[in-house]
Amino acid sequence: MRVLLTNDDGIFAKGIEALYEALVAEHDVVVVAPETEQSAVGHAITFLDPLRVKPVKRNGAFFGHACSGTPADCVKLAVRELMRPLPDVVVSGINLGANVGINVLYSGTVSAATEGAILGFPAVAVSIDSFEPSDFSAATEAVLQILDRIRRFGLPRGVSLNVNVPNVPASQVRGIRVTHQGQLTYQESYDRRVDPRNRVYYWLTGNIVETENSPDADVRALADHYISVTPIQHDLTHYGMLDELKRWGLEGEASAGPSERFAGRAG
Repeated sequence: MRVLLTNDDGIFAKGIEALYEALVAEHDVVVVAPETEQSAVGHAITFLDPLRVKPVKRNGAFFGHACSGTPADCVKLAVRELMRPLPDVVVSGINLGANVGINVLYSGTVSAATEGAILGFPAVAVSIDSFEPSDFSAATEAVLQILDRIRRFGLPRGVSLNVNVPNVPASQVRGIRVTHQGQLTYQESYDRRVDPRNRVYYWLTGNIVETENSPDADVRALADHYISVTPIQHDLTHYGMLDELKRWGLEGEASAGPSERFAGRAG
């Protein structure tokens, strides 16, 4: 298949290099990835500044295109301008650090795959549960296996797969679980610091204080040394709440002016 490969750790990250080397043996791979790390930028796109692209070579061979924008920018630009013929599938990763639970919303890695799905392409995001992994083989093998299934069965339009791999040797991975997005609760705080010029700055920190124990949750599968595969979509509508909101009587009130609706609320 023709693969568009991107990430959020940047084009010089070890994870994307490992994935490129695994994919290029079986697929036609085009890399369009951020020039610098774009972790936790979510689905941000750039429209107030121009996007710049330059070729990057690694290990003596052409490797891809480095883009000045975000992961979502990379996918948009690749599809609209840089990649002809168009990809059969979009792959984002291998990200350093798991993207499970609420982290899915913050992740640039996941957002790149989501952008691929929005544009009508099957897409996969893959992350490993470590910031200093020594072995990417379980992750690369999982991606190759999943791409084979996508080639055979396809994905519904607008759906991408969020894949998370435990940081253990490939021989210790217990298998693959199809999962749902789990629940994580963080105790967050900001570390207040002072720089050498006596200016105050803040650094976000925190710890997980509660996690979901359902075996079908992505967080639990990962902790149990399973590869987690979660189908996700960009439609954030809570459909179960639609009828409830209608019962609130919100519909049909447009004729009331602001002064009537909010009379007596000031102060």
